[in-house]
Amino acid sequence: MKMRHKRYLSNAIFYTLVGTFAVLMLYPVIWMLANSIQPETQIFNYPLELIPREWKWNNFSDGWAGFGSHGFDTFFRNSIFITTVTVIGNIFSASLVAYGFARLNFRFKKFYFIALMATVMLPGQMTLIPTFIFFNNLGWVGTFLPLLVPPFLGGGAFFIFLLMQFIRGIPRELDEAAIVDGCSTFGVFFKILLPLMKPALVTVAIFSFMWTWDDFLGPLIYLASPAMQTVTLGLRNFMDVDGTSWGPLLAMSTLSLLPQLVLFAFFQKNLIEGIATTGIK
Repeated sequence: MKMRHKRYLSNAIFYTLVGTFAVLMLYPVIWMLANSIQPETQIFNYPLELIPREWKWNNFSDGWAGFGSHGFDTFFRNSIFITTVTVIGNIFSASLVAYGFARLNFRFKKFYFIALMATVMLPGQMTLIPTFIFFNNLGWVGTFLPLLVPPFLGGGAFFIFLLMQFIRGIPRELDEAAIVDGCSTFGVFFKILLPLMKPALVTVAIFSFMWTWDDFLGPLIYLASPAMQTVTLGLRNFMDVDGTSWGPLLAMSTLSLLPQLVLFAFFQKNLIEGIATTGIK
Protein backbone atom coordinates (compact mmCIF):
# COMPACT_ATOMS: atom_id res chain seq x y z
CA MET A 1 0.00 0.00 0.00
CA LYS A 2 2.82 2.39 0.89
CA MET A 3 4.66 1.47 -2.29
CA ARG A 4 1.55 2.28 -4.33
CA HIS A 5 1.19 5.69 -2.64
CA LYS A 6 4.87 6.42 -3.28
CA ARG A 7 4.44 5.48 -6.94
CA TYR A 8 1.39 7.73 -7.28
CA LEU A 9 3.24 10.58 -5.57
CA SER A 10 6.33 10.21 -7.77
CA ASN A 11 4.14 10.08 -10.89
CA ALA A 12 2.23 13.17 -9.76
CA ILE A 13 5.47 15.09 -9.17
CA PHE A 14 6.90 13.94 -12.50
CA TYR A 15 3.85 14.92 -14.56
CA THR A 16 3.51 18.22 -12.70
CA LEU A 17 7.11 19.14 -13.54
CA VAL A 18 6.76 17.98 -17.14
CA GLY A 19 3.50 19.89 -17.53
CA THR A 20 5.04 23.04 -16.06
CA PHE A 21 8.01 22.92 -18.42
CA ALA A 22 5.67 22.20 -21.35
CA VAL A 23 3.63 25.30 -20.56
CA LEU A 24 6.78 27.41 -20.27
CA MET A 25 8.03 26.11 -23.62
CA LEU A 26 4.70 26.53 -25.39
CA TYR A 27 3.82 29.94 -23.96
CA PRO A 28 5.71 31.97 -26.62
CA VAL A 29 4.00 29.98 -29.39
CA ILE A 30 0.58 30.36 -27.78
CA TRP A 31 1.23 34.09 -27.33
CA MET A 32 2.18 34.37 -31.02
CA LEU A 33 -0.98 32.54 -32.10
CA ALA A 34 -3.19 34.70 -29.91
CA ASN A 35 -1.66 37.98 -31.03
CA SER A 36 -1.69 37.08 -34.71
CA ILE A 37 -5.44 37.85 -34.68
CA GLN A 38 -5.33 40.94 -32.44
CA PRO A 39 -5.08 44.61 -33.41
CA GLU A 40 -1.52 45.90 -33.14
CA THR A 41 -2.57 48.36 -30.43
CA GLN A 42 -3.48 45.40 -28.18
CA ILE A 43 -0.45 43.19 -28.79
CA PHE A 44 1.93 44.65 -26.22
CA ASN A 45 -0.63 45.87 -23.71
CA TYR A 46 -0.03 44.84 -20.12
CA PRO A 47 -1.05 42.37 -18.84
CA LEU A 48 -0.39 40.15 -21.83
CA GLU A 49 -3.61 38.44 -22.84
CA LEU A 50 -3.88 35.04 -24.51
CA ILE A 51 -7.55 35.48 -25.38
CA PRO A 52 -8.03 38.29 -27.94
CA ARG A 53 -10.59 40.94 -27.05
CA GLU A 54 -11.06 41.75 -30.71
CA TRP A 55 -10.41 39.29 -33.52
CA LYS A 56 -8.64 40.79 -36.50
CA TRP A 57 -8.20 38.34 -39.34
CA ASN A 58 -6.91 41.14 -41.57
CA ASN A 59 -3.42 40.42 -40.22
CA PHE A 60 -3.32 37.26 -42.33
CA SER A 61 -4.58 38.92 -45.50
CA ASP A 62 -2.26 41.91 -45.03
CA GLY A 63 0.71 39.66 -44.39
CA TRP A 64 -0.10 37.35 -47.30
CA ALA A 65 -0.22 40.35 -49.64
CA GLY A 66 3.53 40.72 -49.07
CA PHE A 67 5.47 43.68 -50.37
CA GLY A 68 5.21 45.43 -53.70
CA SER A 69 4.51 42.92 -56.44
CA HIS A 70 5.68 39.92 -54.38
CA GLY A 71 3.13 38.24 -52.15
CA PHE A 72 4.03 35.92 -49.32
CA ASP A 73 3.08 32.98 -51.53
CA THR A 74 6.28 33.71 -53.48
CA PHE A 75 8.36 33.32 -50.34
CA PHE A 76 6.60 30.08 -49.46
CA ARG A 77 7.19 28.66 -52.94
CA ASN A 78 10.89 29.55 -52.78
CA SER A 79 11.26 27.99 -49.34
CA ILE A 80 9.44 24.82 -50.38
CA PHE A 81 11.59 24.50 -53.51
CA ILE A 82 14.90 25.07 -51.71
CA THR A 83 13.96 22.84 -48.79
CA THR A 84 12.74 19.97 -50.98
CA VAL A 85 15.86 19.94 -53.16
CA THR A 86 18.11 20.24 -50.09
CA VAL A 87 16.41 17.32 -48.33
CA ILE A 88 16.79 15.14 -51.44
CA GLY A 89 20.45 16.13 -51.78
CA ASN A 90 21.24 15.46 -48.13
CA ILE A 91 19.58 12.04 -48.17
CA PHE A 92 21.28 10.99 -51.41
CA SER A 93 24.82 12.18 -50.72
CA ALA A 94 24.96 11.59 -46.96
CA SER A 95 23.78 8.00 -47.34
CA LEU A 96 26.40 7.28 -50.02
CA VAL A 97 29.26 8.83 -48.03
CA ALA A 98 28.12 7.09 -44.84
CA TYR A 99 28.06 3.76 -46.69
CA GLY A 100 31.60 4.34 -47.90
CA PHE A 101 32.92 5.10 -44.42
CA ALA A 102 30.97 2.33 -42.70
CA ARG A 103 31.49 -0.56 -45.14
CA LEU A 104 34.31 0.13 -47.60
CA ASN A 105 38.07 0.15 -47.11
CA PHE A 106 40.20 2.71 -48.94
CA ARG A 107 43.42 4.64 -48.46
CA PHE A 108 43.46 7.46 -45.91
CA LYS A 109 40.01 6.46 -44.67
CA LYS A 110 40.76 7.48 -41.08
CA PHE A 111 42.27 10.79 -42.19
CA TYR A 112 39.22 11.66 -44.28
CA PHE A 113 36.89 10.70 -41.47
CA ILE A 114 38.79 12.86 -38.96
CA ALA A 115 38.75 15.77 -41.42
CA LEU A 116 35.01 15.25 -41.91
CA MET A 117 34.25 15.26 -38.19
CA ALA A 118 36.50 18.28 -37.66
CA THR A 119 34.13 20.31 -39.81
CA VAL A 120 31.45 19.80 -37.16
CA MET A 121 33.54 21.90 -34.76
CA LEU A 122 33.83 24.80 -37.19
CA PRO A 123 31.18 27.52 -36.82
CA GLY A 124 29.53 28.38 -40.09
CA GLN A 125 30.69 32.00 -39.71
CA MET A 126 34.32 30.90 -40.09
CA THR A 127 33.76 29.48 -43.56
CA LEU A 128 31.23 32.08 -44.66
CA ILE A 129 33.65 34.52 -46.33
CA PRO A 130 35.78 31.98 -48.27
CA THR A 131 32.62 30.14 -49.31
CA PHE A 132 31.06 33.37 -50.53
CA ILE A 133 34.22 34.25 -52.49
CA PHE A 134 34.24 30.79 -54.06
CA PHE A 135 30.61 30.97 -55.15
CA ASN A 136 31.06 34.55 -56.33
CA ASN A 137 33.95 33.50 -58.56
CA LEU A 138 31.69 30.84 -60.03
CA GLY A 139 29.04 33.49 -60.71
CA TRP A 140 26.51 31.75 -58.49
CA VAL A 141 25.75 34.62 -56.10
CA GLY A 142 22.24 35.85 -56.75
CA THR A 143 21.02 32.37 -57.72
CA PHE A 144 19.71 29.34 -55.85
CA LEU A 145 22.83 27.29 -56.69
CA PRO A 146 24.87 28.09 -53.51
CA LEU A 147 21.97 26.72 -51.47
CA LEU A 148 21.13 23.71 -53.70
CA VAL A 149 24.45 22.29 -54.88
CA PRO A 150 26.34 21.71 -51.57
CA PRO A 151 23.77 19.22 -50.18
CA PHE A 152 24.51 16.95 -53.18
CA LEU A 153 28.26 17.04 -52.43
CA GLY A 154 28.37 15.41 -49.00
CA GLY A 155 25.18 16.09 -47.12
CA GLY A 156 26.80 17.43 -43.95
CA ALA A 157 29.01 15.76 -41.35
CA PHE A 158 26.22 15.33 -38.81
CA PHE A 159 23.99 13.43 -41.25
CA ILE A 160 26.89 11.27 -42.43
CA PHE A 161 27.83 10.34 -38.88
CA LEU A 162 24.21 9.59 -37.98
CA LEU A 163 23.79 7.26 -40.97
CA MET A 164 27.16 5.62 -40.32
CA GLN A 165 26.04 4.66 -36.84
CA PHE A 166 22.90 3.12 -38.25
CA ILE A 167 24.71 1.17 -40.99
CA ARG A 168 27.16 -0.23 -38.46
CA GLY A 169 24.20 -1.76 -36.64
CA ILE A 170 23.21 -3.74 -39.75
CA PRO A 171 24.87 -7.20 -39.84
CA ARG A 172 27.63 -7.51 -42.42
CA GLU A 173 26.37 -11.00 -43.23
CA LEU A 174 23.66 -9.37 -45.32
CA ASP A 175 26.32 -7.67 -47.45
CA GLU A 176 28.29 -10.87 -47.85
CA ALA A 177 25.19 -12.86 -48.83
CA ALA A 178 24.29 -10.23 -51.43
CA ILE A 179 27.81 -10.28 -52.87
CA VAL A 180 27.69 -14.08 -53.12
CA ASP A 181 24.42 -13.71 -55.05
CA GLY A 182 26.17 -11.40 -57.51
CA CYS A 183 25.46 -7.91 -56.15
CA SER A 184 28.01 -5.20 -56.84
CA THR A 185 29.13 -2.64 -54.28
CA PHE A 186 26.41 -0.25 -55.36
CA GLY A 187 23.95 -3.12 -55.58
CA VAL A 188 24.52 -3.93 -51.92
CA PHE A 189 23.87 -0.31 -51.05
CA PHE A 190 20.74 0.23 -53.14
CA LYS A 191 19.13 -3.19 -52.78
CA ILE A 192 20.11 -4.25 -49.25
CA LEU A 193 21.13 -1.34 -47.03
CA LEU A 194 19.05 1.53 -48.36
CA PRO A 195 15.67 -0.13 -47.67
CA LEU A 196 16.82 -0.98 -44.13
CA MET A 197 17.92 2.62 -43.51
CA LYS A 198 14.40 4.06 -43.70
CA PRO A 199 14.17 5.18 -40.00
CA ALA A 200 17.54 6.93 -40.18
CA LEU A 201 16.74 8.50 -43.56
CA VAL A 202 13.46 9.87 -42.19
CA THR A 203 15.42 11.39 -39.30
CA VAL A 204 17.84 13.01 -41.75
CA ALA A 205 14.95 14.30 -43.84
CA ILE A 206 13.20 15.87 -40.84
CA PHE A 207 16.31 17.56 -39.48
CA SER A 208 17.31 18.72 -42.94
CA PHE A 209 13.83 20.13 -43.57
CA MET A 210 13.71 22.01 -40.28
CA TRP A 211 17.22 23.47 -40.54
CA THR A 212 16.78 24.51 -44.17
CA TRP A 213 13.29 25.96 -43.65
CA ASP A 214 14.56 28.05 -40.71
CA ASP A 215 17.80 29.09 -42.39
CA PHE A 216 18.19 32.84 -42.46
CA LEU A 217 21.87 33.55 -43.07
CA GLY A 218 22.27 31.52 -46.27
CA PRO A 219 19.38 33.13 -48.19
CA LEU A 220 20.36 36.54 -46.79
CA ILE A 221 23.88 36.24 -48.20
CA TYR A 222 23.13 34.70 -51.59
CA LEU A 223 19.60 35.80 -52.55
CA ALA A 224 19.38 39.51 -53.31
CA SER A 225 16.29 39.58 -55.53
CA PRO A 226 12.96 39.89 -53.66
CA ALA A 227 11.45 37.38 -56.10
CA MET A 228 13.91 34.73 -54.82
CA GLN A 229 13.64 35.37 -51.10
CA THR A 230 12.49 32.72 -48.64
CA VAL A 231 10.02 32.82 -45.75
CA THR A 232 12.66 33.84 -43.22
CA LEU A 233 13.64 36.86 -45.32
CA GLY A 234 9.99 37.66 -45.94
CA LEU A 235 9.37 37.82 -42.20
CA ARG A 236 12.31 40.17 -41.81
CA ASN A 237 10.75 42.53 -44.33
CA PHE A 238 7.97 43.33 -41.86
CA MET A 239 10.60 45.02 -39.68
CA ASP A 240 11.33 48.51 -40.91
CA VAL A 241 13.14 51.58 -39.60
CA ASP A 242 9.79 53.37 -39.49
CA GLY A 243 8.22 50.64 -37.38
CA THR A 244 7.36 46.96 -37.36
CA SER A 245 4.06 45.57 -38.63
CA TRP A 246 3.61 43.24 -35.68
CA GLY A 247 0.17 41.93 -36.62
CA PRO A 248 1.09 40.68 -40.13
CA LEU A 249 4.50 39.56 -38.84
CA LEU A 250 2.96 37.33 -36.17
CA ALA A 251 0.32 36.06 -38.60
CA MET A 252 2.91 35.00 -41.19
CA SER A 253 5.14 33.59 -38.44
CA THR A 254 2.22 31.38 -37.45
CA LEU A 255 1.81 30.15 -41.03
CA SER A 256 5.54 29.52 -41.35
CA LEU A 257 5.38 27.09 -38.43
CA LEU A 258 2.66 24.93 -39.96
CA PRO A 259 4.86 22.87 -42.36
CA GLN A 260 7.22 21.90 -39.53
CA LEU A 261 4.38 21.07 -37.15
CA VAL A 262 2.65 18.92 -39.75
CA LEU A 263 5.90 17.15 -40.64
CA PHE A 264 6.72 16.43 -37.00
CA ALA A 265 3.17 15.26 -36.25
CA PHE A 266 3.19 12.70 -39.08
CA PHE A 267 6.76 11.45 -38.66
CA GLN A 268 7.33 11.77 -34.90
CA LYS A 269 7.51 7.99 -34.46
CA ASN A 270 10.05 7.61 -37.27
CA LEU A 271 12.14 10.47 -35.90
CA ILE A 272 12.37 8.92 -32.42
CA GLU A 273 13.06 5.48 -33.87
CA GLY A 274 15.79 6.83 -36.13
CA ILE A 275 17.57 8.68 -33.32
CA ALA A 276 17.30 5.70 -30.97
CA THR A 277 18.71 3.20 -33.47
CA THR A 278 21.69 5.35 -34.51
CA GLY A 279 23.15 5.70 -31.06
CA ILE A 280 22.71 9.51 -31.07
CA LYS A 281 21.39 10.22 -27.58
